[in-house]
Amino acid sequence: MAIDRRKAVLYGSAAAIRLFLFTVFPSLPDLLTGRVEISTPVTSFKRLQEGLFLYTHNVSPYDGGVFHQAPLLLPLFSLLPDLKQYPFATNVLYTAVDLLCANALMELAQTGQATSSRYFTSPRKRMTWSAVSIGASFLFNPFTILTCLARPTSVFTNLFITLATTKAAQGATSTYIIALSFASYLSLYPVLLFPPLAILCYDRQASLTTKTDRSSSPITFTITHVSALAAGIGALLYLSYFLTGFSWEFIPSTYGVQLLLPDLTPNVGLWWYFFTEMFDSFREFFLGVFWLHMASYVGGLSFRLRNQPLFVVTTLLGIFAVYQPYPSISDTSLYFAFLALYRHIIPLMRYSFFLVAALLYASFLGPAFYYLWVYAGSGNANFFYAITLVWSLGLSFIVADSLYAVLRDEWEVERPEMRGKEARQI
Repeated sequence: MAIDRRKAVLYGSAAAIRLFLFTVFPSLPDLLTGRVEISTPVTSFKRLQEGLFLYTHNVSPYDGGVFHQAPLLLPLFSLLPDLKQYPFATNVLYTAVDLLCANALMELAQTGQATSSRYFTSPRKRMTWSAVSIGASFLFNPFTILTCLARPTSVFTNLFITLATTKAAQGATSTYIIALSFASYLSLYPVLLFPPLAILCYDRQASLTTKTDRSSSPITFTITHVSALAAGIGALLYLSYFLTGFSWEFIPSTYGVQLLLPDLTPNVGLWWYFFTEMFDSFREFFLGVFWLHMASYVGGLSFRLRNQPLFVVTTLLGIFAVYQPYPSISDTSLYFAFLALYRHIIPLMRYSFFLVAALLYASFLGPAFYYLWVYAGSGNANFFYAITLVWSLGLSFIVADSLYAVLRDEWEVERPEMRGKEARQI
């Protein structure tokens, strides 16, 4: 009962803060919706409203090249009351999505997969935060609150990624595949999480299998789940085809925009400025290089950290927050929420203070530099891009430092006599 009361207090206070800010500061959501740090061309709530207007007036939402989001979001938001007259329903929806995401994170923490998997148990497994603390770290993260207020559609992707990870850690095959299908349908890049999630789900099912039952072979498991994921995504695409009047034009307008990057609106990522300065003759080559770079981490991490597939998912979320085409602080908030599951590696991280200071530095100076460039006219694009480089560098070092800490944790299991002693990388 005590745990239930703690959850009730957590959910109630988190919902109250969000609804309070929505109600008392009604102009704040519109202000945050226009911030490039939160909204991107493929997640912007303003662009969703433009697409919804066209959809409700029987015009293709993809005419004009403004709307780049999944078609199934349109009937969902068309069911809500008019935003200008009754914004409360939309505000409640986004608040509920945050609460559901936090609930999935707490269920994930309760599985214990972060400290004790099928093949590895950390010697520091007792150094964990409670599930309620994990949920609070997500719900009260300023990045999460700002994202909720700005209402981008990335919150739905984050929810399905979290649900897919939680269900995989619980061994719930069908639910995990359905959640990952929705996440991949909404944002494309989550499909790269399939290998570590499949390993996580297989290990969990194998650990739950009794001696009298035989678990399926890894090859059979992989083929079955690849087919199920393809069928799930295909079903969603066909439903979108039916919804858009039997037209496939939504594919280049949604996934084509993410793959080919035609919209170079500034964001906190690394792509927009690079391709602004890129010669057209080299554009296709570097698009392939950037996508190959992001995808190349999946195989290596899944192989090297085979014993800890949940950490592979966590690390990939950090990599996506830096290297995907249109990142935002929404991706960073999700990465930090997953990283909170690994409290036991924090003592092994070497540059925690420096990295936190770098992110705070970039968080405060980023909006200032953007203002100097766009509004004051006393700077140029280099001002904002320079601070996004600091932001990306800080996140990259957090990913690398946490990876070092996990490998050190594994090494101390293999070499217990080296625990607490300095190790030098050669």
